[in-house]
Amino acid sequence: MARPRPALRNWIEYAAARAVLFSLAYTPRGLADAMARAYARLLDLAIPRLRATAVRNLELALPDCDAATRRRTADGSFHSIARLLVAFSRFPQIDEQNVGEWIRYEGYEHFEAAMTRGRGVLFATAHLGNWELSAFAHALLSRPMHVVVRPLDNPLIDRLIARYRTLSGNHLIEKQDFARGILKALAHNEAVGILVDQNSSLDEGVFTDFFGTPACSNAGFARFAARSGAAVLPGFAYWSGEEGRYILRFNPPVEITGDVAADTGRVQSAIEAAIREFPGQWLWIHRRWKTRPPGQPPIY
Repeated sequence: MARPRPALRNWIEYAAARAVLFSLAYTPRGLADAMARAYARLLDLAIPRLRATAVRNLELALPDCDAATRRRTADGSFHSIARLLVAFSRFPQIDEQNVGEWIRYEGYEHFEAAMTRGRGVLFATAHLGNWELSAFAHALLSRPMHVVVRPLDNPLIDRLIARYRTLSGNHLIEKQDFARGILKALAHNEAVGILVDQNSSLDEGVFTDFFGTPACSNAGFARFAARSGAAVLPGFAYWSGEEGRYILRFNPPVEITGDVAADTGRVQSAIEAAIREFPGQWLWIHRRWKTRPPGQPPIY
């Protein structure tokens, strides 16, 4: 059994999180952007293994890129985190009237067509661009949805983040009891968003090709899709420097056949294609290839 976290540590972390959100929410946008980049830089310096992981991932995924390109791409990950922090801090201020200043749709017709099938929609998304704003804004621009989340270790911060995530009307499905929540939502022809780009354990995942290297991906997503008959839509909120806002793009649906390994592979291929289009906006600091096929040496 894991030892309980010290209460003092929880409160210190919570106070720091509140301070970061407050400082970004109530300063002019330009200053907030600069402050967020500084916070992201502090994260980079305070936890060196994050950049080390990003560089290793980039060496593996983009072997044809030179060291300078990989460094800029890793920098992009931290810049992307900074933009996400600014947007997240302002969720209490974002509503139907001003949400268009932050994000717009592209490919919304794919969602409309999927909803007409009457079996719900599974959004296959990733830690790419602004995954928090994509779900938050969808509730304002279209209709509330369900979001599968993993509770944070710090219960105080977990409650704070949950409150922000639900301000626009969305519903959270926690991973401890996610199966029933997902199937119930899909049965009511509702949308469920799931981050599917993370490493999975051997007992929960299947190995699929991801940037040319086997990656263990959770097989539950494909099973839910096959069981429910829900449409599977890849959806991502990309940052557009030209527009100064995000673009929430829905791509055409992924074919689901009932073959869990093949279906998972197609979903992961859609994720990879999105990352290749905007490599500097993916969270390269995650150890995506941590779980290895039996007998193969560790990557990290």
